[in-house]
Amino acid sequence: MIELIRKKSVNSKDDILSGLTVALALVPEAVAFAFVAGVDPLVGLYAAFMIGLITSVLGGRPGMISGATGALAVVMVTLVAQGNERGLAMENPVENLGLLYLFATVILMGFFQIGAGVFRLGKFVRLIPHPVMMGFVNGLAIVIFKSQLGLFTKTENGVKSYLEGTELFTMLGLVALTMAIMYFLPKITKKIPAALTAIIIVSAVAIFGNLNVSTVGSFIRDGGGAGLEGGLPTFQTELFSVLPLNLDTLKFILPYALILGAIGLIESLMTLNLIDEITETRGRSNKECVAQGTANIVTGLFGGMGGCAMIGQSIINVNSGGRGRLSGIVAAIALLCFILFASSYIEMIPMAALVGVMFMVVIGTFAWSSFRVLHKIPKSDAFVLIAVSSLTVIFDLAIAVFAGVIISALVFAWENAKRIRARKRFKEDGTKVYEIWGPLFFGSISEFNSKFDTKNDPDNVEIDFIESRVSDFSGVEAITNLVEKYESQGKFLKLIHLSEDCKNILKKANPKFDEIIIDDVDDPRYYVVSGENVEEF
Repeated sequence: MIELIRKKSVNSKDDILSGLTVALALVPEAVAFAFVAGVDPLVGLYAAFMIGLITSVLGGRPGMISGATGALAVVMVTLVAQGNERGLAMENPVENLGLLYLFATVILMGFFQIGAGVFRLGKFVRLIPHPVMMGFVNGLAIVIFKSQLGLFTKTENGVKSYLEGTELFTMLGLVALTMAIMYFLPKITKKIPAALTAIIIVSAVAIFGNLNVSTVGSFIRDGGGAGLEGGLPTFQTELFSVLPLNLDTLKFILPYALILGAIGLIESLMTLNLIDEITETRGRSNKECVAQGTANIVTGLFGGMGGCAMIGQSIINVNSGGRGRLSGIVAAIALLCFILFASSYIEMIPMAALVGVMFMVVIGTFAWSSFRVLHKIPKSDAFVLIAVSSLTVIFDLAIAVFAGVIISALVFAWENAKRIRARKRFKEDGTKVYEIWGPLFFGSISEFNSKFDTKNDPDNVEIDFIESRVSDFSGVEAITNLVEKYESQGKFLKLIHLSEDCKNILKKANPKFDEIIIDDVDDPRYYVVSGENVEEF
């Protein structure tokens, strides 16, 4: 471990200080997402510790922070609720069985994620278009901002209401002070992390000023938790002694495991891409998939709620100078130390300080350049950007990214479908030649078929594909159908300059293509004939 840290850390001091900052920011996030999922705060904190530590050591993106996230929590809440119902409906009723179902689902989710890494599926995230990426960061920035607004509340007699009067202005003042320190301190010195300094200063102001503000401790208690203090994570033996290990359980948790695994990998790999751009380095997506899966398996076995990469904390880390694996390791170990030894001190930190830090993350995350380029880029790209941003806020990240990729793919297919062209000419012997230009694939089949006049063409026809590429089986099928149309009218057709893979498919499909496909031909781009009738349409 020591050798690994020594080799991978770019700057140990920056990594350690940024790791401490991230650990402080992880506490309210992990607790809040545990409440969303309907489980005890320690389940979220244990997940943040275990996932953060394992992915920092084994992951493919040094400097990226992982832990319990809201994108997964909103799915888990239904799983836990239905699991509890199943437990109460058993012949021997079991309370809180939903938590064990959650742990089992997280373990299965981890195996799916390892499989994605082993089969090298992580590389497909590189195919996500840039407008989708911009929409993703914009939508996520809005989601982070909205989540912080919920902290401007207080709970009295079990009733939650927004702050008013002096309490509201005090909260806003501390948030503004945090943001001001984070903005101006780097202009004076970059030797100390601005976020950690801001948290310490604002905490001191609130404590020594005896200000009546919400703290980490009051936040946990208002949500129904007993406090931050806890012990080490323990192996969940009840997974094997209480949880029914049968086909019915597998059928119940399988859909949730697939959904959680997909959401977790998408958010992790999208965050990996974003950190790549910020640091101008390149992470290893498949290695990150394996690390995320391994972390979730361990987390499920030791009582954590599972998780994935956290974009907010990752940006705090890299902006604070944390670029190596040490920063994530320090954040995870510091979080465990908070739980074991310093819970009473961490509970004194005002929520305003952490809200201010997250507001600065929002400002740094949002792609403000999208406003400048929105009227300059193609309308389809602008639509994708806005759609992904909106869907991320309305639904979740996975739906938004899938929708954005599908829209972009359809637009790309439509644009390329219109690019196919055919130039026709006649040889001296009367043979009609069609020279095809552009890609032949499922989207351009209709346009391709419209180029041929099978009824009025002469008896001898050639189709030249030297400037065309047959991209899929739909294109091969279109060529086959065209050949059959000419043959049904007793006309003789030749195909020249087909790609090797297309020729092989056609010849395997029907031996008659051995005679129709001509291999030994001169390149028509160097073919000169005077008096030819050439027409392009």
